Amino acid sequence: MRVLFLCTGNSCRSQMAEGWARALGGDGLEFRSAGIEAHGKNPRALHVMQEAGLDISGQESTRLTDDMLAWAELVVTVCGHADEHCPVLPPGTHKEHWPLNDPAKATGSDAEVTTVFRASRDEIRQRVENLIARLKSERVESEASRA
Repeated sequence: MRVLFLCTGNSCRSQMAEGWARALGGDGLEFRSAGIEAHGKNPRALHVMQEAGLDISGQESTRLTDDMLAWAELVVTVCGHADEHCPVLPPGTHKEHWPLNDPAKATGSDAEVTTVFRASRDEIRQRVENLIARLKSERVESEASRA
């Protein structure tokens, strides 16, 4: 199963989702992220993921291409803007939406903003864990029905 996480700028939420998915996914699952635009990587997202033991600094902030859409079997939009502006998907490609708040819009002290990023990181991890469990379960069911 090939999953593409799609956000507006591919700088924060989709980057964290790709990082968690790659770390937790296992065999038979591939993950990428992209944005409607490419805004570069958010330093706070890199920092809070590093706190959790994941280095996502090697991931790229990329703009969505037709090749990426053709590659993906599932597109997960992680913000309302990406959900609303997601291009028409190829036949057989599924889409689901995760309405995640944008931690980059958090205000307050550095500590307060970092707390918002940590909460976002942890919510994304939980959603990715649930997605992976569901995808693995669907694969087992599919294989059992073919046997």
